[in-house]
Amino acid sequence: MDFFDIPTATFDVLRGFAILDHTRRKLLHLGVTKHPTAEWTANQLRQAFDFADPPRLLFRDRDSIYGSTFTGTVSALGIQEVISAPHSPWQNPFAERVIGSIRRDLLDHVIVLNERHATKLLREYQSAYYNSSRTHLGLDKDTPEPRPVQPPNPNDVILGFPILGGLHHRYERRAAA
Repeated sequence: MDFFDIPTATFDVLRGFAILDHTRRKLLHLGVTKHPTAEWTANQLRQAFDFADPPRLLFRDRDSIYGSTFTGTVSALGIQEVISAPHSPWQNPFAERVIGSIRRDLLDHVIVLNERHATKLLREYQSAYYNSSRTHLGLDKDTPEPRPVQPPNPNDVILGFPILGGLHHRYERRAAA
């Protein structure tokens, strides 16, 4: 998990928050706020994980936003924190990579208006694109939420479905009419 900056049209800077499952590279949670606090971050953590089956480990950096409230929530969930060394983003490479993907795939192409707009964009990015349509080489060109491979058929028609207002597309084969 990690924070990232989201610039807006009014020159404000929002803070995005991403939680990633390292096993399947699945984005578990994305949050947005203008002023993150330890309480807000702990609440985001509660929203991301199922209390019955929380992860064993939580990788994070040494950001000052993680206070005693956050650490207490992590402990209450039975999760062990793994804290990276100071100034060492390479020790949490999957989180850094997903934040780079969010920037390259979405934020570099869209002007974010406000917090509500950023939240809407990130939710669609997570559910409609990143987890279900965007392939990953580390997953043998599969998506975090696996989908069946459609075998080629010369009679099929390929249909494109726009995602994020047409910024990205998902393609599927359908039988020709």
